[in-house]
Amino acid sequence: MTLPVALPAKTRKRGNPNWGRPIPSAPALPTEFELLVKHLQLTAEMYNSSTKLHTWCERNRNRCYVPEWLLDEWHITVDPNISAVVTDRHFSRHSFHFWVS
Repeated sequence: MTLPVALPAKTRKRGNPNWGRPIPSAPALPTEFELLVKHLQLTAEMYNSSTKLHTWCERNRNRCYVPEWLLDEWHITVDPNISAVVTDRHFSRHSFHFWVS
């Protein structure tokens, strides 16, 4: 009877190889304002002449980001005391809401 040949033991690396390393930052997502501008195919020079953008900014001035220089240009005031409901895009189907004050 022959003896089985012993194979070299494979060392198994254990643990998290990223332990102690900083967590990489998440990619920056475009704001609702930037998505609308892209949808309307506007350049920064065309912002003032767009009626659709002006209407959207008036409706969403307290809820979404609008550049301050554009608010000043159109004399739109933002109420700093309003708290808005912010929903996460990934959980929009599940009614997870967070209050921002």
